[in-house]
This record gives sequence, structure tokens and C-alpha cells, in this order.
Amino acid sequence: MPLYTFLEEYDLSGKTIIPFTTHGGSGFSQTIRTIEELQPGAEVVQDGLSISRNSVPQAQGDVSEWVSGLGL
Repeated sequence: MPLYTFLEEYDLSGKTIIPFTTHGGSGFSQTIRTIEELQPGAEVVQDGLSISRNSVPQAQGDVSEWVSGLGL
């Protein structure tokens, strides 16, 4: 909910939002769609990074590969 409150209060029009999360089983659920609804003027990357809490200790390679693939 803190993320949604932030997105309700600030206008990120013209910005790119790159979602990433750790989770206990639900992944992004509907979060990316909700971000798009709250920030219609922003570009929301659809291929965000979602890592299960059980995979966090071994995720460094996955994170590095994902960040490299963003082309930043």
C-alpha cells in the first residue's frame, strides 16, 4: 500500500517506471496494471523482475542479467 499511496500523490508523467519485487508467492499479482492506472502518463515496463523470497540468496545473477537487459 505505501507504493500505491506514493503513486497517488506524485505525477510521474513522462517518466519510465521499472517494477521489481521480492515476494512470498504472489509475484506482481495485479500491481503492474494498478501502476498503469495510477500513472497513465508514465511508461510502465511490463517485464519487471519478480523474485521469490526463497530465491533471493541466489538471485544476484538474475538481477544483474535483468538490469543489463534494460538497456540503461
